Amino acid sequence: MISFDGFHMEEGTPIYQQILLFLKRSAVSGEIQDGDELPSRRALSALLGVNPNTVQKAYRQLEEEGLIRSHTGAKSCMVLDDEQTTRIRAELLENDAKSVVQAMKQMGLSKPEALRLIETFWD
Repeated sequence: MISFDGFHMEEGTPIYQQILLFLKRSAVSGEIQDGDELPSRRALSALLGVNPNTVQKAYRQLEEEGLIRSHTGAKSCMVLDDEQTTRIRAELLENDAKSVVQAMKQMGLSKPEALRLIETFWD
């Protein structure tokens, strides 16, 4: 069963999106494997203290992306293969990189300054 012990809600981002991001990052890091069971919608909503419809929205999005398989009356399971994991990693990295670049531009950094800063933290 997938644990949500490390899940922390943040202000300003819809909770269903935070659930999606938590599961995707956990999949990319290897914490979640193919076939791992998710908590039921009711159990997760109780655990997180959120409306069951919020969890349902996250699970439905995961189903549409092909990341979970759900059966009526049975547990939902993650569906992960190398292709899925590579796609998720690329999606997450692209979103993170765009956010960092946008922040650097808003702070007035030039491209050479931004690259020097990245190189400093890379090493």
